[in-house]
Amino acid sequence: MSGWSAFQSMPMLAHPNAVLPMTYCVGLMLESGLVMVGDTRTNAGVDNIATFRKLQITEVPGERVIAIATAGNLAVTQSVVSHITEGMTMADGTRHTLHTAPSMFELAQFVGRAVRHVADRDSEALHQDGGRFDCSLLVGGQIAGGPPRLFMIYRAGNFVEATQDTPYLQIGEHKYGKPILDRAVTYDTPLNEALKLALISMDSTIRSNLAVGLPVDAVVVPRDALAASVNVRIGQDDAYFESVRHAWSDALREAHQHIPNPPYGA
Repeated sequence: MSGWSAFQSMPMLAHPNAVLPMTYCVGLMLESGLVMVGDTRTNAGVDNIATFRKLQITEVPGERVIAIATAGNLAVTQSVVSHITEGMTMADGTRHTLHTAPSMFELAQFVGRAVRHVADRDSEALHQDGGRFDCSLLVGGQIAGGPPRLFMIYRAGNFVEATQDTPYLQIGEHKYGKPILDRAVTYDTPLNEALKLALISMDSTIRSNLAVGLPVDAVVVPRDALAASVNVRIGQDDAYFESVRHAWSDALREAHQHIPNPPYGA
């Protein structure tokens, strides 16, 4: 059995109920392509805040474009990303990376295998040190010959895929930005509008949670382009993001003022 086909028999593990603090990343898999946005803040206490890129993109022009976002224990997620970029040896002795995966589905399986490998190696040491194995990833993109796809890999190494009914996936501090996406995003949302909605979702999370913050990385991959049309870092001085923040706040204030007051008396 080859290294890649061996993944087909790997058991799927139950999805644990995990709390994944200190980041927010969102991916939208739409008819017109993929949008992914992730913040960069991480901390190990109120006086130890740093910036790390959690959304990374790999491109082989005309062959594949892959974006990976991470949330959870930074040491764990960096180890997982290193394994899938530098390579892992399969049961048949072959060595694979994210560049050798023949499809997005098999790439998601490969990432799940890397998560389980790091868990087997590090979980006990983390537990003895008072921590726990905490990791989730968004893996999106397109490989030539297949459609664009978006997966969320859990800390157990299993995964779910975005669909037309549920065209977006989130990791980390997702609750503050989710209502915006629930109300506004559909599978046929254009890419520019989807990026705008993802940034509004990010701003709402940043305003409500100090563990999420600028700068923000954003990637847009049009369907069948096999290359990113947008790959940008948005910082404090970004004029468009600042205009989005103010426009969204103003629109919310105006909207609630136009809703009639409750008839219950006050």
